[in-house]
Amino acid sequence: MECVFGLVGKDFTLVVADTSAVHSILVHKSNEDKIMLLDSHKLMGASGEAGDRVQFTEYIQKNVALYQFRNGISLTTAAAANFTRGELATALRKNPYSVNILLAGYDKETGPSLYYIDYIASVHKVDKAAFGYGSYFSLAMMDRHYRGDMTVEEAVDLADKCIMEIRSRLVVAPPNFVIKIVDKDGAREYAWRESVKDVPVPAA
Repeated sequence: MECVFGLVGKDFTLVVADTSAVHSILVHKSNEDKIMLLDSHKLMGASGEAGDRVQFTEYIQKNVALYQFRNGISLTTAAAANFTRGELATALRKNPYSVNILLAGYDKETGPSLYYIDYIASVHKVDKAAFGYGSYFSLAMMDRHYRGDMTVEEAVDLADKCIMEIRSRLVVAPPNFVIKIVDKDGAREYAWRESVKDVPVPAA
């Protein structure tokens, strides 16, 4: 019952993801961070099979860092999205990854942006997007309340509305969510929305 969603505000992009690591009927942990820091001004929120999600997002992160190391400049958000799309398209014909991605970034020239990249390697620049079962409710809430000139506080309030809707309507709702933001000051974790904390396993 994964859920990743994001939106573009006035001068920032916000990404929210659930933090549950689930397989079949088992919950392995409830504090898995599914939003990866690609570089100082890019975030990648991902959903899908746990192995594919971790392997592919780490692969993209390391290649973005390698490009910067080799060339001395960072990829723009659009370039990173198209590189990610290209790698998914290549894998699609060999050994496909079951992973859906929201790539958020901030560039000095173009400002904040959000790219929707699905598991069959289609890419779209969007103002708001969502993946997973929670997308049915988060997209409905964003359709109702989203504005392009939202402040950070308004966007976080909308994210909270989406989270509450998911928790109240989804049969098996993820308990915890993480919110991250990228703007001119960089990409960073903004807040957690917790209803359950992982209980430490007692020593044997």
